[in-house]
Amino acid sequence: MNHKHRKVLLAIFAHPASNNLDFKEVIHALESLGAEVSNKAGNRIGISLNGRSIAVTHAHHDLPKEEVMQVRKFLVSCGISPTQFPT
Repeated sequence: MNHKHRKVLLAIFAHPASNNLDFKEVIHALESLGAEVSNKAGNRIGISLNGRSIAVTHAHHDLPKEEVMQVRKFLVSCGISPTQFPT
């Protein structure tokens, strides 16, 4: 995981939740954690990591705040925390 991915990961876990995270950067950061990303029906993206899966709406630019919260909860359920990847 490079510095840019760590920075995105910290932004996902930031309080209050960020609403200006680039969708592609979030996907790349998740892939660097080992997540498998796949296209789903209805403009959705499936993300699988550590035996868990979620589907998020494909944002064309920034990830909405609700989606950031969903990704944060997903990462916590997968055992990922920002302290594991210091900047």
